[in-house]
Amino acid sequence: MSKEVQNKYNDTLNLPQTEFPMRGNLPQREPEILQKWEEMKLYEIVQKATAGKPKFILHDGPPYANGNIHLGHTLNKVLKDIIVKYRSQNGYDAPYVPGWDTHGLPIEQQAIKAMGLNRHATDPVEFRRHCREYALKYVGIQREQFKRLGVRGDWENPYVTLNPEFEAVQIGVFGDMAKKGYIYKGLKPVYWCPHCETALAEAEIEYGEKKSASIYVKFPVIQGNGLLGQDDTYFVIWTTTPWTLPANLAVCVHPELDYNLLVVGQERYIVAKELQENFLEVLGKPEAYVEETFKGEELEGIICSHPFFDRQSVVILGEHVTTEQGTGCVHTAPGHGVEDFEVGKKYNLPVLSPVDNTGKFTKEAGKFAGMFIEDANKAITAELKEQDKLLSLGFIKHQYPHCWRCKNPVMFRATEQWFASIDGFREAALKAIEEVKWIPAWGEERIHNMVADRGDWCISRQRTWGVPIPIFYCKECNKEIINDATISHLQELFKEHGADVWWAREAKDLIPEGLACPECGAKEFRKETDIMDVWFDSGSSHFAVLETRPDLVWPADLYLEGSDQHRGWFNSSLSTSVAVRGVAPYKAVLTHGFLVDEQGRKMSKSLGNGIDPLEVIEQMGADILRLWVASADYRSDVAASPNILKQIAEAYRKIRNTCRYLLGNLYDFEPEKDAIPYEKMVDIDKWALFKLHKLIKRVTEAYENYEFHTVYHSIHNFCAVDMSAIYLDIIKDRVYTAKAQSMERRSAQTVIFEIITALVKMLTPILAFTTEEIWQYLPYKNKAETVQIAGWPELKAEYIDSDLEAKWDKILEVRDFVAKPLEEARRAKLIGHSLDAQVNLYANEEWYQFLEPLKEDLATIFITSGVVLHKGDGTGEVYTSEDLPGLAAKVEKAPGVKCERCWIYSETTGQDAEHPGLCKRCADVLR
Repeated sequence: MSKEVQNKYNDTLNLPQTEFPMRGNLPQREPEILQKWEEMKLYEIVQKATAGKPKFILHDGPPYANGNIHLGHTLNKVLKDIIVKYRSQNGYDAPYVPGWDTHGLPIEQQAIKAMGLNRHATDPVEFRRHCREYALKYVGIQREQFKRLGVRGDWENPYVTLNPEFEAVQIGVFGDMAKKGYIYKGLKPVYWCPHCETALAEAEIEYGEKKSASIYVKFPVIQGNGLLGQDDTYFVIWTTTPWTLPANLAVCVHPELDYNLLVVGQERYIVAKELQENFLEVLGKPEAYVEETFKGEELEGIICSHPFFDRQSVVILGEHVTTEQGTGCVHTAPGHGVEDFEVGKKYNLPVLSPVDNTGKFTKEAGKFAGMFIEDANKAITAELKEQDKLLSLGFIKHQYPHCWRCKNPVMFRATEQWFASIDGFREAALKAIEEVKWIPAWGEERIHNMVADRGDWCISRQRTWGVPIPIFYCKECNKEIINDATISHLQELFKEHGADVWWAREAKDLIPEGLACPECGAKEFRKETDIMDVWFDSGSSHFAVLETRPDLVWPADLYLEGSDQHRGWFNSSLSTSVAVRGVAPYKAVLTHGFLVDEQGRKMSKSLGNGIDPLEVIEQMGADILRLWVASADYRSDVAASPNILKQIAEAYRKIRNTCRYLLGNLYDFEPEKDAIPYEKMVDIDKWALFKLHKLIKRVTEAYENYEFHTVYHSIHNFCAVDMSAIYLDIIKDRVYTAKAQSMERRSAQTVIFEIITALVKMLTPILAFTTEEIWQYLPYKNKAETVQIAGWPELKAEYIDSDLEAKWDKILEVRDFVAKPLEEARRAKLIGHSLDAQVNLYANEEWYQFLEPLKEDLATIFITSGVVLHKGDGTGEVYTSEDLPGLAAKVEKAPGVKCERCWIYSETTGQDAEHPGLCKRCADVLR
């Protein structure tokens, strides 16, 4: 069509007139929408609109306030936002109160680093002030970053674990557990980080590769109990931690294993029979023979001398000894190993731990005093060699526990700590786990095993930034004091002054009036100096948040975090809840995987494969990140890379452009007066509604089951195939060229309106910004202020018509069949556009009976200028397909002249004197 002719008919062509932009331009538009949400107080509007509906509570697992958000935060927070938005749209009051974890090592270390603090030299109250300021700074930073992601929540009133009200509830939880006998103080080995100078819980341990010495050491027999001689006879132990040898008090053997007395040269070695070959391999395969064999239980009570200290090492029995590696004779230091400690208790061995808080040997370690444990490995090995007690020295790489914060190796160290007795409520916890819905289902077995196998929870930390363990000690008899009166009194003090009051005041100013020691009656006390494990903070949040906020209820409907939280927050929350209430604090728990790149490698700075969400937002927009979250099956590891995000951006454009096209055809449509009832609609419009309502059903089920990747793929496929490739292609002629007020055009517009309205609602939980923008262009007279209170599409069962589906499946098969000879004609340059063609369709009796009632519509369905339906096989060169026997097609140039308005070839074109360039249909429309 010439430009002049196109201009001439612009007024009469029903072209899209909407101003909804073609390009997303998200980085610029999203902040404008965000500002609008701020001004309108979006969260309050949604909560007002959903008031009185059933509650759905997703309790937010608090991230640490110690840096900018990363992609893991994005995945987690967007998943939560999708769920909350869906629930609030579909019949629930779903308040979302975001939270932050603000105590403990993560904050303390960053504050020390950022502010150059010396925690040992700084006044505790002053030090805590710096930590608080640092934490609150990043609460503010992360809050704005989460809001920029489009996450809706009560951002003005989040929960923060350093809030006085939170701290007061937390010590109340501790008090309840203590009252039930679940809290005790004990001396036992715990994970200890010498760099952070504190005890650690199992949840704070990460395993990583470490290179360690591998040594075989001789323990000389000095009293053989009539079984062994005392000259040149040795028990041989194997260890990868030479630094623990100064704490050795025993050699442990398994009572039921066979042990050989192995003669090698002039010396005799006791080793497990099963490990003899491996042991000789280590020694270089020397000549050896077995002099005698003993059961392990026979060796009990034999006395050895320590390899370099002037003290004894007794042979004891232990079921924990294995034949996986080593010699079957286990070096035992009760002060540096859990199993060593437990077996040592049976034999009344002292708990020797000659190492201080910083990992340096004390004077009990003799000549090694002052050395850092890792540095002492070399010195101890040299000492063994000098004393002729070292049989072999090598090195191995193995998995070893590291501190979750500083990433350095930790040690087991026996110290007095406060513990929560898991045995006290283990069975109740295991029963509670069975009552929870775990998504994916394997989460149940994972947390069950963790609780079943878990040792007592070490809840004390030797730090300053946290909630104090609220216990007093009698100065006279050292009795521990914790009761309802002390806890209630401290709760009131904490509410008023915060936990700082514990450090700001002396014990006498913290106790309730008239407090006396129940043991000796004394009235002078000192206070505990340890703080609680940060997992106790967040593990108390279900009480501190859900039961103190009038808009929330306990227990939560859902917890959602990464799969590592089975041993972290899910576990600590379960422990506090079961200990106090006997039930779980959540009805369902959903977990997501970790982030990896396209090759499946974990994201890390060293690999340089990380993705900064803030950069993505700046370049592509937050809705691209949100769509990426929805597209992934988050139940396993989630891949992200620039290439993946580029693919997501393409999918976004397809969805957006489909919405734009739909909106563009509603510019003159007023649903209140122009909508057509279903029974009067054109057949293909009914088919489109059928497809839409199948989509609504599938998408709703996917949201209910938290399968957001199904939502993404279903909607994308609907836009790309059902809409763009089929329906919108077929109705294009009708909506552009039919009379504006005609029944057939209004039929299409009615369906278009229903489709875009349903699409925008279904996409709102995911594309928060884009759907808000689309909503403003929908032609409602009295529409909701925001799409986020517009509800959920209603599923209309009458639109799910199986007969209609079968009919159109068959029609579309024929359409696909015809597309192939049309493409061949295009390649042969017989035609250009498909409208240049006329299709001769040859059908057997069955096909003819099916197609004959449709013959007037076939050209529109095929996007050709004409279709002639014939009975029979056809003549000459015709196209056939084994997939559709009984059909044949032949393409030829369409007869007539191309209409300048509709581009369809017609023999009526040029017959109208007033509009010589138009076909009769278009000329009649213009008249």
